[in-house]
Amino acid sequence: MSMFCALRLFLLSRSITLLLLCIICCSTSEISTHENEKVMSKESHFHVMKGSSLLKDALFDCSSTAASSSSTTSMQGAQSDKSSMKIVHRQHHCSNSHQLNQNEENIPKSDGKILENYLLQDQIRVNYIQSKFSKSENNSEYFPSRKDSKVSSIPAKSGIPLSIGNYYVNVGFGTPKKDLSLIFDTGSDFTWIQCKPCVVSCHEQEQPVFDPSESKTYSNISCNSSECAQLRSATSITPKCSSPSTCVYGIQYGDQSYSVGYFGSETITLTSRDVIPNFRFGCGQNNRGLFGKTAGLLGLGRDRLSLISQTAKKYRQVFSYCLPSSVSSTGYLKLGNDKRDKISSTKFTPLLTNSKDPSFYFLDMTSITVGGTKLAIPASVFASSGTIIDSGTVISRLPSSAYAALRSSFRSFMSQYPLTTPTRLLDTCYNLTSYDVVSVPKIILNFRGGVDLDVNFYGLLVGPIDQICLAFAGNQDDTDVAILGNRQQQTIKVIYNVAGKKLGFIPGGCSS
Repeated sequence: MSMFCALRLFLLSRSITLLLLCIICCSTSEISTHENEKVMSKESHFHVMKGSSLLKDALFDCSSTAASSSSTTSMQGAQSDKSSMKIVHRQHHCSNSHQLNQNEENIPKSDGKILENYLLQDQIRVNYIQSKFSKSENNSEYFPSRKDSKVSSIPAKSGIPLSIGNYYVNVGFGTPKKDLSLIFDTGSDFTWIQCKPCVVSCHEQEQPVFDPSESKTYSNISCNSSECAQLRSATSITPKCSSPSTCVYGIQYGDQSYSVGYFGSETITLTSRDVIPNFRFGCGQNNRGLFGKTAGLLGLGRDRLSLISQTAKKYRQVFSYCLPSSVSSTGYLKLGNDKRDKISSTKFTPLLTNSKDPSFYFLDMTSITVGGTKLAIPASVFASSGTIIDSGTVISRLPSSAYAALRSSFRSFMSQYPLTTPTRLLDTCYNLTSYDVVSVPKIILNFRGGVDLDVNFYGLLVGPIDQICLAFAGNQDDTDVAILGNRQQQTIKVIYNVAGKKLGFIPGGCSS
């Protein structure tokens, strides 16, 4: 063999060796990249949290930092937007954390009892909402009076307060304005506050009871007016007349709590930039039930007497809110379009109406995704029940078969953690006291229009760390209305365009 041929063979063998090395290295790199992508993909479908983070639940965090922050931010807030009302979490059980809590003797002390009491209150509200879509109505003509012994003897220690919401805002009433703390509720239409002289009864509240005689802008509404006639649709109770001719309203809730008083008109101040004249509301003279120490309720439903409808000309029936996930932070309630929102990139799902009670906000939930896998739930399951989004219900309720699928998938992903005793309502609970880091599958609620609600970590679980539970519950039947509760809405900006009949979600809304 010539030297030239030998050289060619040497160079050829060397090239083949280099080629093989390149193939091996490139393949290894591709395999490594692929594996990394798989790991990253897997991690993107889970919340990985430190065990200490599980202790910061708004229900059970009674630390002095959280408590003092809650009390301070209720008036000051963290929002720089002066056209937003501050939303604060109303902590039920920390008797010293904020004055809006129930009386100390009525507050359970242990975490287990706190959770049970909390869930019991929530179930009362759910029963009330679902009863509205049943065939029978038992409160249409109920009008408590001074002589109504059944009403006046509502037990203060029943432990069953009206769970009409866990968040409140401060609203100014009258001229000069008096700031009052009101529970805000998308499931109610009518706004009422307690008023002097409290002819029959007023519950204890944080601020002084509003005195309409000290306001330059208050007036009673006549019982012969068209405004008085509107009360029936907003309260489900026919209004009455008081001498000489003042319109009298009455409204009753699911646990027999109620408010009765004069129907009036007043100037309200939402923010320094938002002053609403001639706002129609209830000036309560007979109010019974455990409403905490709030002054009343702010109705955000769709009826003509709701805040949203009465301010339609100014705000075009658009409002938004973000609910904080802890007592140490504040959210906000805003009326009108927010210029900071990137509406062009926000997906909206239709806002639907149910003829049985058109004031509720219905959505079309289509499916549920757990840990990156869409559950095999027929769309007909969600269609048969319908879904309400509600700021007052805490734990989301799902059709029974949909919840069964969610529970099965969630338990499978959480199989490395020990199950513990369930609560009366929640059946998937864990004891995580021995874990420094916890990996929880993400749950995404899917709605018509390609809209996804990626539930925040604190919206997935509820309870103390030794009995922390999946924060969803099943209805008794697939036909019972499903409810998207406030636990699953936390830290999400929820935009209601009522006039446009659409609703959108923006993640991380409380920090915007």
